[in-house]
Amino acid sequence: MALHEKQCVPCQGGIPPLTNEEIEPLMTQVNEAWVLIADHHIERTFSFNDFQTALDFVNSAGAICESEGHHADFELSWGRVKVMIWTHKIDGLHESDFILAAKIDKI
Repeated sequence: MALHEKQCVPCQGGIPPLTNEEIEPLMTQVNEAWVLIADHHIERTFSFNDFQTALDFVNSAGAICESEGHHADFELSWGRVKVMIWTHKIDGLHESDFILAAKIDKI
Protein backbone atom coordinates (compact mmCIF):
# COMPACT_ATOMS: atom_id res chain seq x y z
CA MET A 1 0.00 0.00 0.00
CA ALA A 2 1.32 3.44 -0.92
CA LEU A 3 2.16 5.79 1.94
CA HIS A 4 -0.49 8.35 0.93
CA GLU A 5 -3.14 5.61 1.26
CA LYS A 6 -2.21 4.83 4.88
CA GLN A 7 -3.40 6.62 8.01
CA CYS A 8 -1.10 8.26 10.53
CA VAL A 9 -0.93 6.33 13.79
CA PRO A 10 -1.04 8.36 17.01
CA CYS A 11 2.25 8.13 18.91
CA GLN A 12 2.11 8.04 22.68
CA GLY A 13 5.88 8.22 23.01
CA GLY A 14 8.02 5.60 24.67
CA ILE A 15 9.26 4.15 21.38
CA PRO A 16 12.57 4.89 19.72
CA PRO A 17 12.68 7.06 16.61
CA LEU A 18 13.48 5.37 13.32
CA THR A 19 17.11 4.58 12.57
CA ASN A 20 18.81 5.70 9.37
CA GLU A 21 18.43 2.17 8.00
CA GLU A 22 14.66 2.36 8.62
CA ILE A 23 14.41 5.90 7.22
CA GLU A 24 16.15 5.23 3.89
CA PRO A 25 13.40 3.07 2.28
CA LEU A 26 10.71 5.52 3.43
CA MET A 27 12.56 8.44 1.84
CA THR A 28 12.26 6.71 -1.54
CA GLN A 29 8.46 6.71 -1.18
CA VAL A 30 8.03 10.49 -0.88
CA ASN A 31 8.85 13.24 -3.37
CA GLU A 32 12.60 13.60 -3.87
CA ALA A 33 12.37 17.24 -2.79
CA TRP A 34 12.00 16.11 0.85
CA VAL A 35 15.33 16.40 2.65
CA LEU A 36 16.37 14.37 5.68
CA ILE A 37 17.90 16.58 8.38
CA ALA A 38 20.25 14.86 10.86
CA ASP A 39 18.07 11.71 10.97
CA HIS A 40 15.68 13.88 13.04
CA HIS A 41 13.15 15.43 10.66
CA ILE A 42 12.26 15.85 7.03
CA GLU A 43 11.61 19.14 5.32
CA ARG A 44 10.56 20.42 1.95
CA THR A 45 10.22 23.92 0.53
CA PHE A 46 7.36 24.67 -1.84
CA SER A 47 7.43 27.73 -4.14
CA PHE A 48 4.41 29.74 -5.27
CA ASN A 49 3.73 32.82 -7.39
CA ASP A 50 2.28 34.90 -4.55
CA PHE A 51 1.45 35.02 -0.87
CA GLN A 52 -2.21 34.00 -1.23
CA THR A 53 -1.37 30.79 -3.07
CA ALA A 54 1.22 29.93 -0.42
CA LEU A 55 -1.34 30.61 2.31
CA ASP A 56 -3.93 28.46 0.54
CA PHE A 57 -1.38 25.63 0.43
CA VAL A 58 -0.74 25.95 4.18
CA ASN A 59 -4.48 25.81 4.82
CA SER A 60 -4.85 22.70 2.64
CA ALA A 61 -1.87 20.98 4.26
CA GLY A 62 -3.14 22.03 7.68
CA ALA A 63 -6.49 20.38 6.96
CA ILE A 64 -4.66 17.14 6.15
CA CYS A 65 -2.70 17.45 9.40
CA GLU A 66 -5.95 17.90 11.35
CA SER A 67 -7.65 14.94 9.68
CA GLU A 68 -4.62 12.74 10.36
CA GLY A 69 -4.13 13.98 13.92
CA HIS A 70 -0.46 14.56 13.08
CA HIS A 71 0.86 18.08 12.67
CA ALA A 72 3.69 19.54 10.62
CA ASP A 73 5.52 22.79 11.31
CA PHE A 74 5.14 25.46 8.62
CA GLU A 75 7.17 28.55 7.73
CA LEU A 76 5.10 30.81 5.49
CA SER A 77 6.46 33.75 3.54
CA TRP A 78 5.72 35.46 0.24
CA GLY A 79 5.72 32.76 -2.42
CA ARG A 80 7.30 30.12 -0.19
CA VAL A 81 6.27 27.50 2.36
CA LYS A 82 8.73 25.34 4.24
CA VAL A 83 7.21 22.20 5.77
CA MET A 84 9.03 20.36 8.56
CA ILE A 85 7.80 17.03 9.89
CA TRP A 86 8.83 14.86 12.81
CA THR A 87 7.13 13.17 15.74
CA HIS A 88 7.57 15.50 18.69
CA LYS A 89 6.77 12.86 21.35
CA ILE A 90 9.78 10.79 20.32
CA ASP A 91 11.89 13.73 19.07
CA GLY A 92 12.54 11.97 15.80
CA LEU A 93 10.97 10.23 12.86
CA HIS A 94 8.17 7.65 12.72
CA GLU A 95 6.47 6.08 9.70
CA SER A 96 3.55 8.49 10.27
CA ASP A 97 5.84 11.39 9.34
CA PHE A 98 6.37 9.90 5.91
CA ILE A 99 2.66 9.16 5.53
CA LEU A 100 1.95 12.84 6.24
CA ALA A 101 4.64 13.95 3.77
CA ALA A 102 3.17 11.69 1.07
CA LYS A 103 -0.30 13.13 1.66
CA ILE A 104 1.04 16.70 1.47
CA ASP A 105 2.78 15.75 -1.79
CA LYS A 106 -0.68 15.02 -3.26
CA ILE A 107 -1.90 18.63 -2.85
